[in-house]
Order: sequence, then C-alpha cells, then structure tokens
Amino acid sequence: MVAVVGESGSGKSVTAMSILRLLPTKITRFTSGEIIFSKQGNTGTDILKLTEADMRELRGNEIAMIFQEPMTSLNPVFTCGDQVREAIQLHQKISRKQAEQITLRLFEKVKLPEPALLMNRYPHQLSGGQKQRVMIAMAMSCEPSLLIADEPTTALDVTVQKNILELIRELQEEKNMGVMFITHDLGLVAEIADRVIVMYKGNIVEQGTKKDILDNPQHAYTKALLACRPSMHPKWERLPVVSDFMDVNTIKIAENKIAVASEMVFTGEKETLLEVKNLRVWFPAQKTFLGKVKAYTKAVDDVSFDLIKGETLGLVGESGCGKTTLGRCLLRLVNAGSGQILYRGTDLLSISPETLRQKRKDMQIVFQDPYSSLNPRLSVGRAILEPLHVNKILKNNQERKDKVIELLEKVNLDSSHFNRYPHEFSGGQRQRIGIARALALNPGFIVFDESVSALDVSVQAQVLNLLNDLKKEFGFTAIFISHDLSVVRFISDRIMVMNKGKIIEEGPSDEIYFSPKNEYTQKLIAAIPGKKMN
Repeated sequence: MVAVVGESGSGKSVTAMSILRLLPTKITRFTSGEIIFSKQGNTGTDILKLTEADMRELRGNEIAMIFQEPMTSLNPVFTCGDQVREAIQLHQKISRKQAEQITLRLFEKVKLPEPALLMNRYPHQLSGGQKQRVMIAMAMSCEPSLLIADEPTTALDVTVQKNILELIRELQEEKNMGVMFITHDLGLVAEIADRVIVMYKGNIVEQGTKKDILDNPQHAYTKALLACRPSMHPKWERLPVVSDFMDVNTIKIAENKIAVASEMVFTGEKETLLEVKNLRVWFPAQKTFLGKVKAYTKAVDDVSFDLIKGETLGLVGESGCGKTTLGRCLLRLVNAGSGQILYRGTDLLSISPETLRQKRKDMQIVFQDPYSSLNPRLSVGRAILEPLHVNKILKNNQERKDKVIELLEKVNLDSSHFNRYPHEFSGGQRQRIGIARALALNPGFIVFDESVSALDVSVQAQVLNLLNDLKKEFGFTAIFISHDLSVVRFISDRIMVMNKGKIIEEGPSDEIYFSPKNEYTQKLIAAIPGKKMN
C-alpha cells in the first residue's frame, strides 16, 4: 500500500492517469519515460508502448481505478448494478445472469445495505459513501493486480471514511493487490499506508516507510503538511501554512495567538442572538397512491438551543443527521414544520416575506460547494457586488466596486480578480470568494456549511486562519457545520452533536472533543484518521 501525498496541483492525479493512459492526447504528446507494469508471473511491459487495444484489455482488468468523485464517475442514466455488470462482461466471457450474480456478491462484499435493492437503483439515489462502495465493487470486479485509489474518501464523514479505508485494506490483503492510494491527508496515511511518496509541484521530494516519513520528515514540504493540521494546534492559534516552510526551508510556526471576538463572549456579559425552540423539519418519505403521506423523514426533530452573540457554535454529525437542513432552516431557506426561530427577539417563522427580506441582510451562508453556489456566467466581482446593488448599499456602482475590491483583498485575493470567472480559480480561492460575498452586507450571523471539508490541509489552514481574522475584525456570530471534529474543535467555542435529527450532546468544544459522554460522539472521535498521531 503506497500512499502518494501532496496538495492539489502537485501532480498526484496526473501521475495516476498517466499509468492508465487517460490523459488528453495534447498532453501525452509531451510524455517521456517508462511505466513498467509486471503482471503476475510475467516480465514487465512498458505501458507507454502498448496499443490502444492492449490498453483497453489492461484497464479495469489488470489495473483498476477508484476515481475521486463517484457521482461524476458513475453514469446517471444506468443503474448501479448494470454499470458493474457491464465492466465484468467486458473482460470476462460470461452470461448476463452470471455477471449479475458476481455483481450481487461484490455488493455484499463491499457491505452495501440491501445489495439486491441497490443493484436496481441509480447513482443519485445513493449516499456519497454508498456510491464510493459501488466504485470499489466495480474496480474489484476483475480482481486487478493494481488498484489506484484517487482521493477515495475526500469529503466523506469520518465514520464512512473509516469503513472505506478498512474495506480497501481488507480487499488488498485478501487479493494480494498492490494499491496506490492518493491523498492530501497525512492522517489517512497514518491509518493505511506501508510506504509514502510525497509530491510537490510535479516532483517527488521525499519517500520512505510510513514510520520514516511521519516520525522523521526531512523535506520542508512534508513538515508543512504535518504541521498544517488543526488537530496539532491549540484553539485559535494561527495555523502554519506551506509558505511558512518553503520560503526559508525551515519550520516557522507563528507564535501569535488570534484573539477572536468569541473569547469576549465568556469574559463579558452574554447576549443571546438566536433562540431556537422545538424546531421541526419533516419531509414526506412515503405516500399512498392518492398522495397521503404514510411516513416522514425527520431531518430536524424537536431541536432547541441558544446562540450567544459573538460565539462560534460547531455543529457536527454524519451525513443525513440534519446539520445542513438545520442551518438552512435558520435562514428560512428550508421551511420549518413547527417551532420558533427567534433572531434578535423576532420569530423568523411568523414574519412577512418583506420583513424577512430585510432581516436576511443580517444573515448569510457560505455553501459547501463554492463552485455550484457561484453563477458561472458572472465574474466574481459582479457576484459579490450583486447583493450590494440589490440592497442599495452605498451611493453608486463605483463605491460598490471599491467595496468589492476591499473585500477581495481582505480574503487574500487581488483586485485583478474582479473580472475573472469562477472556473478560473482553485477550490480554496472559490471558497474565499464565497466568504467575501457573505461578508458584503456586514452580517451579524453567518452559517458556514462544510466550507473547508474538501480542501487540502494547507488551503484549509489558510481558510481557517482567514475566518478567525475576519471574525476578529467584523465581530460576526457563526454556526460552523462540519463532519470533521478536529476542525470544529479548533474554531468553535461550543459544539453540538446531531444524530437522526436530534441534538444528542453539547458543551464546550474541548470538553466534547477530549471527554465525549455520548456513545455516538465517542464513535465520531474514534473515527478521526491519524488521531493517534496527535
């Protein structure tokens, strides 16, 4: 099990795609070198010299790949069972019925719930973890000699992630496969790898056994990746970033602590900004032929809590526990069935649409996927300027443009970025644009919905530092939604844990992280990859 580690853009995925010769022709024209693949019992073959017909025989059969994003890798118009069956029949001369039986056994092996039912379901009907298991089943269908896993657990819940890692390790040992595991998270490396290769800007900068790399890293970049993780630092300490290490080739961890506004909450007089009382959001799950609801999905089920002005409240739990629904409901982006949401003493569930529009200026959200939340046809400058224009903030468009440029600079972007479009930015930069847009109206309350979940550890550190800086400057109150308890513990004053629509535990962040009382919270903490490293 060889882990290939590095940030986005370091060359990990390009290396993996090269092995299967999946890169565009324009790129492969500039390819040189050798890729020697040795089948079991045979001498090595240079993959770069094989014909396309030979490559089709090799792909999926001898070398399989689990792609980073299962939703875009699975065909939306075919059932999950048909897609795995097709891969089996492509390489094995067996009947459709035999291929379906093998598919069912594979679905059972990767521990999919109700495998017979899931064979007839489409990708959009499965959760992220279930789709990833379908991809693993497809990759394992022809018992390959080499499995390439490209970020197979990115943005998955820690418990689902742990199950996927255990599954890959179990299959690897059972079939005696070689596995190339691509990741940016050294915590995962601690859990799964035998050897580690560290890539930076297209080059291998360090390699060795897992123990050598994690216990005694030699290259400044490897030291940076290890140091960037929030779990390695006290609350509110400025996280080191890659540039701190690469500029001088030595460890340079900033000593200054960030005095965030939330610290004032507990030393001064407490003022309640938000009161949530007996909130319920139920969605119809089953209906009769005549449309009568037979059963409900209780996304938010009788939830009550208070939010103190100036604090950051962490909201954690697995996918499907109701975190995002609760966050959106607080902003009236999802309608509640019953309960109260008292914001500065006003019940948001009983006010008129016009009054709600006025209130919304003071409440904003940073969505999980910044790319889908930005209009691809608007430049980022216009996207940030739009709420200023709609709410008639400032006197004219020139003043608004100056304000937008000021916001871009506050989130460590440049004024020259004003006229660029979302596709021209990296994931971390797009997340900063989303934060700038949320800050445009100077809100008192912001919901951050999984805003750093899919980012590289170094980019994640930059965004977390930025949020703490901005909170100190703007003094907003926040709910920080995530499945990553180490990140939530770092940035939050308090933590609430959700499971099946209910709040099952809450308390100071360090108390929840280090001394969880609820069994479910203990399971979430235990599933954090690389926690033993800390």
